Amino acid sequence: MIKSLASFVKLVNKNNVFLEQVRYASQALPQLSSEKYNIHRKDFGRIESSDVDYFRSVLGQDRVLTEESDVLPYNVDWIKNCRGQSKAVLKPKSTEEVSTILKYCNERKLAVCPQGGNTGLVGGSVPVFDEIVISFSLMNKIIDLDDLSGALVCEAGCVLENLDNYVRERGLIMPLDLGAKGTCHIGGNASTNAGGLRLLRYGNLHGSILGVEAVKADGTVIDCLRSLKKDNTGYHLKHLFIGSEGTLGLVTKVAIHCPVLPKSVNLGFFGVKNFENVLKLYKSAKSKLGEILSAFEMADFDSINFTAKNLKLPNPISDYPFYVLVETHGSEETHDGEKLTRFLTNEMESGLILDGTVTSEPAKMQTIWNLRESIAAAGLVGGYVFKYDVSIPLKNYYDLVPILKKRLGDKATKVFGYGHVGDGNIHINVTVPQYTKEVSSMLEPFIFEEVSKLNGSISAEHGIGFRKPKYIHYSKDQSALGLMKDLKQLMDPNGILNPYKVLPDHI
Repeated sequence: MIKSLASFVKLVNKNNVFLEQVRYASQALPQLSSEKYNIHRKDFGRIESSDVDYFRSVLGQDRVLTEESDVLPYNVDWIKNCRGQSKAVLKPKSTEEVSTILKYCNERKLAVCPQGGNTGLVGGSVPVFDEIVISFSLMNKIIDLDDLSGALVCEAGCVLENLDNYVRERGLIMPLDLGAKGTCHIGGNASTNAGGLRLLRYGNLHGSILGVEAVKADGTVIDCLRSLKKDNTGYHLKHLFIGSEGTLGLVTKVAIHCPVLPKSVNLGFFGVKNFENVLKLYKSAKSKLGEILSAFEMADFDSINFTAKNLKLPNPISDYPFYVLVETHGSEETHDGEKLTRFLTNEMESGLILDGTVTSEPAKMQTIWNLRESIAAAGLVGGYVFKYDVSIPLKNYYDLVPILKKRLGDKATKVFGYGHVGDGNIHINVTVPQYTKEVSSMLEPFIFEEVSKLNGSISAEHGIGFRKPKYIHYSKDQSALGLMKDLKQLMDPNGILNPYKVLPDHI
């Protein structure tokens, strides 16, 4: 039967701060990344008091952090897996200041680590050793919005949710939506080529980003900040910086295309018997919902049950082996609502949907989205989580979850999968009481070998970061890696930009 969500909304409103609570649920510091992963420091310069004096002459006293207690939050990633040893955090307010900083660091061979909202899951945004952190938190100005073309130009430190709120007031939306939208920065999104919940409708950032401004290691500012949809003038240099995770240059400004705000948004949440039926339902949704389909998300029982239990969030329908979340964006509320309701009714009659609910009320939709978006954080309660973000052909999309359950046995508390069926991206979480090298060695490189056998990608949207360089060869052959190395050598010959990230030492 189709259920009302009214009784659930009040409960969720009481939990609107749960993400921050979970984010810092464990106060224990993780082991130093260099020790945990047996990494050796490269031959970079070491920051001295004279360097700090220089940075203060450029930025002022307040925007150079050197006290251990002030620097510590910038050394630890939010899932408390990686921990660096930086002695200084710099907080520029302009591209010119970033350029000055990098020119100086390049001459002194001081390594740097760019950092946005620090919401990454592969250790790419925190130092490994004593790299100087360059925080973009103060570069948060909106420069221009053309509400006719939808082109937004802004600085890299703008928070994604703030940008979305800004453009919504002007009849547009950001093409990117993430669970971390309240913290992540648009520059970090661009640098990691973040995917998100609505890639099915609006595409990835390589298509949405119209231009970027970035600073090379030697301080040279690369101005590709055009806001045109079509600019066929030679090499598309912006693409070098999108997804390069700060290893080729630091993104300082972004021009991005914002689609028109949909007048009609509807959301369905369905219970499904098995994964085979999830795929059948996806095929049906593409056919019957067509142009209004904006998201098709899947989560297994453990993903939803674990999240609801750990974070005390309500599940608006009963327990089922799999759950599907379907969202539509359109222009006719009555038409779109009827279309989704008819889809639900038809597929309940066909047996593909066992139970479900459809709503267009913002509070009720947020209730459902909270449950889905909180899965990543829920596993952090009371333990450690190994997180994997991979792309796999749809016919094999869920295969790895039962394989890992069998492989790990009682060594894992839970193994669960969820993700974006519409673009083949599944997130696999393995929860354990605490990190152990035994479990890590059972997972890696096994999981990447299995992905490679299926011609998948070891990283769908989180990037390579610090955690995956030694496994990148499972998705890139030697010719591609060689060209990536050549680009790195050309644009950052001293290797000071986000070292130990993306590329392996030996190619």
